[in-house]
Amino acid sequence: MEKKVYSVDGKELRTISLDDKIFGLPVNEDVIYYAITNELANKRVGTACTKTRAEVHGSNAKPYKQKGTGNARRGDKKSPIMVGGGTIFGPKPRDYSYYIPKKEKRLAMKSILSLQAQQDRLTVIEDFTIESGKTKDLVKILNNFAKDTRTVILLKDDDRLLKQAGRNLPNVHFLSYNRLRAHDLFYARKIIALEGAVQKLSDFYAKLEAE
Repeated sequence: MEKKVYSVDGKELRTISLDDKIFGLPVNEDVIYYAITNELANKRVGTACTKTRAEVHGSNAKPYKQKGTGNARRGDKKSPIMVGGGTIFGPKPRDYSYYIPKKEKRLAMKSILSLQAQQDRLTVIEDFTIESGKTKDLVKILNNFAKDTRTVILLKDDDRLLKQAGRNLPNVHFLSYNRLRAHDLFYARKIIALEGAVQKLSDFYAKLEAE
C-alpha cells in the first residue's frame, strides 16, 4: 500500500510504501472485538462491595414474636428482605482481568490498522517533535490534519516533550509503535503516524512473527 508523507505544514513530501502484512490485511472483526473487550475488562477496578446479612450491623434478636401478630415470620432485622438488611448475591471485590493469546492480540492490532488505512483515516507525516513542549505549537500542526476530532499519534519513541504538549488535549492520545491499544486505535477518527514509527512498526511485527 502506498501512502503520501506530509510535512508538519500539511504539504506533500514523498510517497512511502506501507507493509501489507500490517496495513493491508482483511479486517477480522472478531479479534478486534475480543481485544477491545479484554482491554476494558483489564481496566476495571472491581471494588464494588455489598454486605451480606452476616456483615450488616444490627441485632440478632427477632423484631417481634413468632406468632400472634399477623405478620410474616422474621428471624432478625438483618434479613435481606428487611429495609437496611443484607444483600443477596451482591457484588464483592474481584479481579476482572484476563489474558488473550498474543497472536490474537497482534492480529487485532494489525486488523485495526488495516481498517483505518482502508477508510483513509491514516496519515503519515515526517518525524517531528515540540521543542517548546507547549500545547499551542502542537495544535498548529494538528489543525493541518485533524481539527477537533479524536486523534491518535503513533510515536517512534517515548517523546517526552511531544507528550507534554498534548497532555491538555482531551481528544489526542499518544501510542508508541510497540505499545498499541486496540480501544484507542479503533475509535480514533484520525491516526497520525510519524514516518519513523511506520518503519519501526514493520520491523517490530516482523521480529515478533519470526520468534
